[in-house]
Amino acid sequence: MPWFTEVAEEIPFSRLVELMERTVEEARSRICRRPKRVLLLPPDITRAHSGAGPLTEILYNHFAKEAQVHLIPTLGQHVPHTEEENRRMFGQVPQERIHAHDWRAGVKYVGEVPAEYVREKTHGAADWAFPVWLNRMLMEEPWDLIIHIGHVVPHEVLGFANHNKNYFIGLAGKELICASHMAAACCGIENNLGTLITPVRACFNKAEEDFLGHLPDVYIQLVMARNPEGRLVHTGVYVGDDLETYLGAARQSRQQNITVFEQPVPKIVCVMQGDEFFSTWVANKAIYRTRMAIADGGELLILAPGLKRFGEQPEVDALIRKYGYRGTARIMEAYRQNTDLQDLAHGAAHLIHGSSEGRFTIRYAPGHMSREEIESVGFAYADLDTMWKHYHPDRLREGWQEIGNERFYFIPTPSAGLWSTREKLYNRPAGFET
Repeated sequence: MPWFTEVAEEIPFSRLVELMERTVEEARSRICRRPKRVLLLPPDITRAHSGAGPLTEILYNHFAKEAQVHLIPTLGQHVPHTEEENRRMFGQVPQERIHAHDWRAGVKYVGEVPAEYVREKTHGAADWAFPVWLNRMLMEEPWDLIIHIGHVVPHEVLGFANHNKNYFIGLAGKELICASHMAAACCGIENNLGTLITPVRACFNKAEEDFLGHLPDVYIQLVMARNPEGRLVHTGVYVGDDLETYLGAARQSRQQNITVFEQPVPKIVCVMQGDEFFSTWVANKAIYRTRMAIADGGELLILAPGLKRFGEQPEVDALIRKYGYRGTARIMEAYRQNTDLQDLAHGAAHLIHGSSEGRFTIRYAPGHMSREEIESVGFAYADLDTMWKHYHPDRLREGWQEIGNERFYFIPTPSAGLWSTREKLYNRPAGFET
């Protein structure tokens, strides 16, 4: 059971501060009365809209009076923050206390989820082990208290983001990231989205039970939704150290963050914020979260003023430029024949997730990439300035809109939800029920 929960139509920041203080007192009572070494595990800047950064700063300031407090943003293989991004995300937390996760050289092997277990949980879609490599600082240094702070929202690999995803993606090594992402792709992105416990999450749950039971950790799980004025606000806080803490938050997210359509949508226009999303690796959340709603022959227009590259790492960027977003069949054929895709299997999974499989047009309006670059990977192109002046997204709220003779559905923050037809959301294979 969670230590405590709070659910409201809108939880103001002043109340969030009080809930952080309550978390501290509960942790002192349940885990360590006077911690001397505290580790905070917040999201990276691609989740800045969650408000997890200011809450992390509050926790840091509380414990820094008496303990060594360190932060590791749970980057996975995303690009590490600049000092300016750290300041924007975490305020006045000293730079020397913020550590960049290194998914290649900064990890150690702790065990594996056996291939037989993976095969069972994925219903045969994947038949390889998950080698568990985790952040060396997390696993080797002594901690009296570890606090996760994160946003629970529909997710393409794990059904819903956060909880032990912080460990097994956010602080994982290349081998685990590759194995898990490819397994998720084989299970099918549209089966994963909005499922409480996907096959990959079931494997992560086993890994947490087998290898991390000794860690003195607690999860702060945040849920957000749009208020009547269209602002994204906090509506739920779940604090605890067990799976039910995650499940409670995921159930609330399922109710508040999934928009269900009775009929497929011909056109969706969305914005990926320019101060959060710099690559298609992260901006493609616009595709993931809307693909179950878009009609065959329809269009997704992504306004991405910050977009300047494809991958988060140079080698993944090169992989995307080489193979493009060409659909499952072509990528799987290339995967079987090419060692570069096999070596970066999470990249192959990303290429599968980012394709419409020929069902609808994906059109990017990027801030810092050329038409030639966008079209070379299989997307359609639009000029950002032209589209911005036509749609004026800063004036729109989520929902159906009409400009001239064009009717479309507008989404200001695709990464904060999931949009689907009723048929696609509820008519899914056994093992992927919402």
